[in-house]
Amino acid sequence: MTASRYAAKPWLDLLTEAQRAPIAPADSLVHALRAAVTAAPDRTFLAYFDGRLTYRETDELSDSVAGHLAERGLERGDRVAIMLQNSPLFVLALLGAWKAGATVVPVNPMYKSGEVGHVLHDAGVTALICADRAWEEYLRDTAAGSPVRIVLTGCELDFQSRGDSRVLSFERLPEAPDADDLTTVARRGRRAPGDRDPAPGDIALISYTSGTSGTPKGATNTHGNIMYNAERQRTGLGLPEAPVYFALAPLFHITGMVCQLGACLNSAGTLVLAYRFEAGVVLDAFAEHRPHYTVGPSTAFMALAAHPSATRGHFSSFQVINSGGAPLPPALVEKFREGFGPYIRNGYGLTECTAPCASVPPHLEAPVDEASGTLAVGLPGPDTVVRIVDEQGAEVPFGEPGEILVRGPQVVPGYWQRPDATAETFPDGELRTGDIGFMDEQGWLYVVDRKKDMINASGFKVWPREVEDVLYTHPAVREAAVVGVPDGYRGETVKAYISLRPGAQADPDELAAHCKERLAAYKYPRQVEILPDLPKTASGKILRRELRSRTHDNGRRPAGDSRQ
Repeated sequence: MTASRYAAKPWLDLLTEAQRAPIAPADSLVHALRAAVTAAPDRTFLAYFDGRLTYRETDELSDSVAGHLAERGLERGDRVAIMLQNSPLFVLALLGAWKAGATVVPVNPMYKSGEVGHVLHDAGVTALICADRAWEEYLRDTAAGSPVRIVLTGCELDFQSRGDSRVLSFERLPEAPDADDLTTVARRGRRAPGDRDPAPGDIALISYTSGTSGTPKGATNTHGNIMYNAERQRTGLGLPEAPVYFALAPLFHITGMVCQLGACLNSAGTLVLAYRFEAGVVLDAFAEHRPHYTVGPSTAFMALAAHPSATRGHFSSFQVINSGGAPLPPALVEKFREGFGPYIRNGYGLTECTAPCASVPPHLEAPVDEASGTLAVGLPGPDTVVRIVDEQGAEVPFGEPGEILVRGPQVVPGYWQRPDATAETFPDGELRTGDIGFMDEQGWLYVVDRKKDMINASGFKVWPREVEDVLYTHPAVREAAVVGVPDGYRGETVKAYISLRPGAQADPDELAAHCKERLAAYKYPRQVEILPDLPKTASGKILRRELRSRTHDNGRRPAGDSRQ
C-alpha cells in the first residue's frame, strides 16, 4: 500500500515552534471562564457600545441563567436554541446553557418561521432564548407544537445606554406573559447546578449547516472540538496579553463562535460586540476600542473599505486580521493593504471542522498560484491532515485538483441523528468537504470552488472562483458572483452578477471584455448583470443559489456573446 504523501505534513516546516508545539486545552469554555475569573476577575470581558461586563460579572450572571434553566426542569443533554444577535445576552445565554449541562443550538436571527421550526423539531429543542421582538412577531406561533417548553426573551438594548440608532433602532417591549425575561433572570443571583460541568466529549453545539443542498443538517461540535481550535488560536496568533477581539462575524456562526468568542475567552481578553454588521458602526468601534484581532468574510472588508469615512487610522491597532466564511480575492487583499495598511490573512474551514482547519500564520503571507491566480487559504495545523483525492478516492499529486478531505481534533463526530449522512460525509472519521482544491509541495492549500458549483460549458469545466477573482481586479467592482445558467448552445454558460464600488461606473460589455482579455474563451462571462447589492447570508457569504434562481432572461443582450 502506497504511503500517503499528505501524511508527511510538509506544512510543518513553515510553522513556528510555538505553532507546532503540543497543546493541552481546557475541558470547555466554561472551564476557561473560571480560569479567567481567577486570573483577572475585574478585567472587561464584554464591551457593548458604552456598556461593560467584567469576567466576574459575566460568570455570576451566566450562573444565574443556568440556575434558572435547571429550576425550570432543564436536564443535562437537553437542547437550548439561542436566536440572538451579537450582544451580551447571547454570551450569557450560551454560557448559562452550558453551565446547566445543555447542548446549544445556535439559530440565525434572519431565519423565517419554517426554518426555525425545522431546527426546533429536528434538534428536539427544550428551551428557546430569543429576542423579545422575534417572540412577539412570529416565534410564539412557530414554537407552538414544537418540543419547546421553556422560553426566555431578551431586549438587546440591555447592557448599554448609547442606543445607536444605526443598529439599535427598536424599542423595548413589555415583558411577555408566556416568557421569562433573560436580563431579569440573569440578575436574580441564582447558582448554577454543581454537577453539570461539560466534558470534552460532550456535544457543545448542534450547528445547522446553511442547507445549500437539501435540508439543513446539524453538525455536532463537541466542547473538545471548540477548545482545540480556541487553544490553537491563542498559541498561534501571537497576540498581546489581554487581547482585544472585535466580533465582526456573528456569534451564532461557527467562525464567530470559535475564532472570536472562544479564542477571546480562552485568552482572557476583551470581546467587543456591536449587535450586527453596519460599516459605520464597526469603524466607530475600531476607533473607540482599538482591537488587536478580528475575523470576517471578504464582503465585510469590501464594505468597510468602501465606507466614505474609513481611514488607515481605523485599522492601525490590528495585529492580525483574518478572513473566513467567503472567498478572498487576491485583488481585495492588495487593495486593502494599499488603502488601509493591514494584510488580510486568508483562512479555510467549515461548520463540520469547527471553523478553521487551515489558515495563514501571522508571520507569513499567502502565495498566489501562478497558473490559476488563486490565493492560498493557508496551512493546516500541526495535528491536522488535509488530503486531496480524485473521484475514486485516490490521492492526487501535489498541484493537482481534487476533493479536500480533513482529519483532525477539530472535526465533528457527525450529524445530529443522521447516521446515513454521517457515514457518507465522515467515512472513518475523515471529513469529505465537497470543496475542490489542491496543495502545493510546501503544504499551502488552495480552494478552487465547491464541487457542486462547477459550470460545464460545452464540456469544459469552469470554476466560478477563477472568474470572480479576475472580476475583482477591475477597479469598479465591489462584489462579484459567477454562476452557471442554462444555455441552448453550450448546455451551460457563465453569468456574472456584479455590484459596483460607490461612485464607480462600468457597463456589462466592459466587464465581460475585462474577463475576455484575461481568461480562456470558454471561461469569460457571456452574461453580466449589475445589481445594487448581491444577496448574502448573515455571515457575509454571497448566495450563489439565490442568483441561480433569478430569472435569467431579463431582456438584455448577453454581454460579449460571440458563441465561441
